[in-house]
Amino acid sequence: MIPQPFIQDLLARADIADIVGRHVTLKKAGINLKGLCPFHGEKSPSFTVSPTRQTYHCFGCGVHGNAIGFLMEHAGMGFTDAVRDLAQQVGMTVPEDDSTAEEREQARAAKERHATLSEVLSRAGEHWRGQLKASERAVAYLKRRGLTGEIAARFGLGYAPEGWRGLASVFPRYDDPLLAESGLVIVQGEDGEEQKRYDRFRDRIMFPIRSVQGEVIGFGGRVLDAGEPKYLNSPETPVFVKGRELYGLFEARQALRERGYALVVEGYMDVVALAQLGFPNAVATLGTACGEEHVRKLLRFTDRIVFSFDGDTAGRRAAGRALEAALPHASDTRSIAFLFLPAEHDPDSYVREQGAEAFEVCVQQAVPLSRQLLEAAREACDLTTAEGRARMLAQAKPMWSALPEGALRRQILSELARAGALEPAELEGLWLGSAAAARRASPVAPRPPSGRRSLRAATSSLDRGVWLLVQRCDLWERLDAGSHELLCEVLDPHGTFFRWLDRRFHDEGPLSPQTLLGEMLDGGEALGLATLAQRLGTLHEIAAGEHAEAELRVIADRVRLDALGRDLETLIADQPISPQAMESIRRTRAEADEIKNRLARTTLTPGT
Repeated sequence: MIPQPFIQDLLARADIADIVGRHVTLKKAGINLKGLCPFHGEKSPSFTVSPTRQTYHCFGCGVHGNAIGFLMEHAGMGFTDAVRDLAQQVGMTVPEDDSTAEEREQARAAKERHATLSEVLSRAGEHWRGQLKASERAVAYLKRRGLTGEIAARFGLGYAPEGWRGLASVFPRYDDPLLAESGLVIVQGEDGEEQKRYDRFRDRIMFPIRSVQGEVIGFGGRVLDAGEPKYLNSPETPVFVKGRELYGLFEARQALRERGYALVVEGYMDVVALAQLGFPNAVATLGTACGEEHVRKLLRFTDRIVFSFDGDTAGRRAAGRALEAALPHASDTRSIAFLFLPAEHDPDSYVREQGAEAFEVCVQQAVPLSRQLLEAAREACDLTTAEGRARMLAQAKPMWSALPEGALRRQILSELARAGALEPAELEGLWLGSAAAARRASPVAPRPPSGRRSLRAATSSLDRGVWLLVQRCDLWERLDAGSHELLCEVLDPHGTFFRWLDRRFHDEGPLSPQTLLGEMLDGGEALGLATLAQRLGTLHEIAAGEHAEAELRVIADRVRLDALGRDLETLIADQPISPQAMESIRRTRAEADEIKNRLARTTLTPGT
């Protein structure tokens, strides 16, 4: 872990106006600076940088943060990488952690190896770009595919000529182990024997694969004419893991925010062609199925993902794997959909034949995740029979269970129950074994508790609670165990935050606001909290204040009062009411009255 005092010192030394100004044109606006937001498309500047508070805030899309947060958002860095990058910019050295000398040396060596391999790959890419310009045949091929020189340059396309040892003229030593380790050269034969070496990529259009920071980490090569395999990828190396990377993500970062969604397609050429045809927000997996890491990485840049597949059997199988990867991330604030094109088309050919507007219509009409889940569950099931409906529900259960808690999960449960000829509470009780779920299946309609607050008010109150704890993490320790348990059980994303904070506080004690917000935006352990962190930006003007602890207790009391109201609903729904239930109702009402009286006696500053 990077020490908290260092992070605070780093932020104190960094000038956010300078950091942001390298990427955004800023103009003076009173005591602040303004410019066009780099995170969404706009014509009138609503992006403000405050040199006084050392923060940025966009009144258009709501993003907010400090210098570390800006690097994370703009460059797609993780928290640690952003800290190291910022430290390098201001001339500071990130202190070593408490790892052993051997571990630190291994980490240093790995970092140097990473930089060296990327340098080797970049050098090969530069050579191939020059070869493309010199090859009339390769240029003619790209022109036949409708690509311009401008788009080829933007994606760094190149050409690996025919010949077994084309890279021998590029590097001082063709037997350099780095050429084999980077995947550029294949070596046959064991150590100590006479080894045969030759270029992996020959007579292929070369597509450099870049990390989200822009480093070349691998290549994809496509044959110009007939030949197998049509596409050839770099092997996995210390800098390149196919299951973690997306082709075109580095080039698409800005477009993802401007267009509002990521379009996931199947091939390199689709990505490049779509960028030229007006869809620069397209990315592709690297010859592997879309995995959870891919989804997680995309959701750092956008809350909407559209997967595009062929409508054939292979496309349906690929959609099934993408659905499985997306389910754990399908929260109420995200949109994930599936676009199936006619079998004779890929996205490139469809746009060229039907036009960009027609393809945009297809995107807008893509199948939402909820419907795709239902379709997957119904596969090979005869819903006119009890056996078919039971099989459908059995196939749906693991997919539904993977969804995060929230309104979407409950709505999908209702649709599955309807398709399975069950009541939602019945199905919930069957799957969760919940006594409360079984009670909710009662035909007697529950009576809502009087004075119950609206969902919007509850969400606003919990947002404020999260913001208080981000600013004053030490307040968590001052709440009693009952409040901890209660807050950890509220609906996501707030429940996710409280559970995550409880673990982090238990492990490391109080943490700084910069660390908490940084990790929330990073999306690592705090997965699912990035959207919540951005929403908190609307509260950035409201300080925690001297009454923060009392305010947090009021929020906890209100959550408890809501929970007691729900308990009363369940108890009253049971008819007839047993003597034991009557006693529970009495105790619940007494506790609720005690909380109401305590809230009535609490006085806070205006506006809280």
